[in-house]
Formats: sequence, C-alpha cells, structure tokens
Amino acid sequence: MNLSKGHVDRIVLSPQELVLLARLVHAEAAGEPFQGKVAVAATVLNRLKDKRFPNTIREIIYQQVNGIYQYTPVQDGRINLAADRSAFRAVRAALRGEDPSGGALGFYNPALTNDLWVRSQEKTIVIGNHVFFRW
Repeated sequence: MNLSKGHVDRIVLSPQELVLLARLVHAEAAGEPFQGKVAVAATVLNRLKDKRFPNTIREIIYQQVNGIYQYTPVQDGRINLAADRSAFRAVRAALRGEDPSGGALGFYNPALTNDLWVRSQEKTIVIGNHVFFRW
C-alpha cells in the first residue's frame, strides 16, 4: 500500500490487499445495492486515512477491540470466502475516490445489532440494509 497518514493523494493497494478488501465487501454486502458495496469499501479506506486506525488494510480488517473483531465476517469466517466481480468493482470505485458513505468510518445493519454505542453515532446515510456512521 502506498499511503502516508495525514496526506493522501491516492491509495494504491497491493494485489493481496485488493483481494482482502473485496472479500470483506463481498462478505458484508452481498445482496446489497452496488452503491452500498462501494460505501463499505470506502469506510475501510476512510479508516486507512484516519490516524485513529491501523496503517494497513489487513490491520484494519483484522483489528480487535476488547478481543472482538471489528467486522463480523472476520469473527465468523466469511472473510475467507471468494469475492465476486461486483465486490472487486466496488473496491476499485472506492479507490477512484467514490464514497457514497459520506465519509463514514463504520456501518451496521440495524436488524442484526443492538449495540447501543454504534446506534448512538452520527449517521451519514442509509443504503440498503446498512446504516453508515462516523464519530
């Protein structure tokens, strides 16, 4: 990855990082509108640009807080499933600068979480079944 925190001209991912991010997008947003897939990818890239988060795609995706992975597909193993073409297209769109999430740093499906912290964050947009947020 080619990125310096604080000054981002362009994010360039290694082939392995591209595949990993596409697998996360696929696992998190299969069945969601294409715009939602791009938004999921954009939230990871937004974290990459934010000094509060780890410095690589891999570290962000596998980050744990209090022993819990930040992404459910990592926790349940779906991160290991192959990504489809739509997920790769979504990652490439996010890498070109598309961000339908409105600068979000995270997302959740309100039907699948009761987490009060996540629900209390500033919502940026709802796309499909995901609420995107930042803090």
